Amino acid sequence: MGALESSAYLWLMALGFGAGAFGTLIGAGGGFALMPILLLLYPGERPEVLTSISLAVVFFNALSGSEAYALARRIDYRSALAFALAAIPGAVLGSLNTALLDRRIFDPIFGALVLAVAVYLFLPHSGKAAGGAMRTAHRTGRILVDAHGVEYRYSFDMRLGVGVSFLVGYLSSLFGIGGGIIHVPFLVTVLNFPVHVATATSHFILAVMALTGTVTHVAEGSFAHGVHRAIALSIGVVAGAQLGAKLSDHVRGGLILRLLAVGLGLLGLRVLLAGLGLF
Repeated sequence: MGALESSAYLWLMALGFGAGAFGTLIGAGGGFALMPILLLLYPGERPEVLTSISLAVVFFNALSGSEAYALARRIDYRSALAFALAAIPGAVLGSLNTALLDRRIFDPIFGALVLAVAVYLFLPHSGKAAGGAMRTAHRTGRILVDAHGVEYRYSFDMRLGVGVSFLVGYLSSLFGIGGGIIHVPFLVTVLNFPVHVATATSHFILAVMALTGTVTHVAEGSFAHGVHRAIALSIGVVAGAQLGAKLSDHVRGGLILRLLAVGLGLLGLRVLLAGLGLF
């Protein structure tokens, strides 16, 4: 391995560390930040290769972050398992469809999607998490107490969560973003999950979705072209995820959402302009 190649892998590790820390802090798995950067770093690479790299890194990020969040006792396991099972078929389908998109189409669509999510997060949202832990015909109640003794009470429509999770699984694997940028806002603003529970639960779901997408890419052969880059990024992302989970103890939920929106907006705009040939 030459000095230039070694330097490139070190930069990828540093990139993975940053993506892992920020991605775990906001529960998005890091793929939302990593994928736009990969698109800019490798303009000639096929979409399926880059998405396979991103999904593999998201898996290791989500696995590391989930371990930290499990110790913090913020994961809603029952909801996470139901949503993850619904996302698996969508993740397989999305991974298979990535190869059908040309970069000239893939980049603008991806940039517009990320920018749209950022704008949505900036909009005011009404509604508070419903109290109690009762189960009604259409709502599922939860009471969760974390390792610090903080109690979270909320209720939500499980059917809606399962239905949207299939779509999240599809989009996450199609674009290699892990799905957290869609799942976290959805869990918070639509299902009324507390932000810290949403970020932790999303990470658990991400691990399942990203693994499914990665295995699909391995089976079809696209991951073989990016395995070395994925390893370098994953080394950094595992360490970064631990830092992000620890930082989440000291960051307010509202600030987490604003950080997510700012990061998405800047990267989404950059990829959109580049995809349209304007940057």
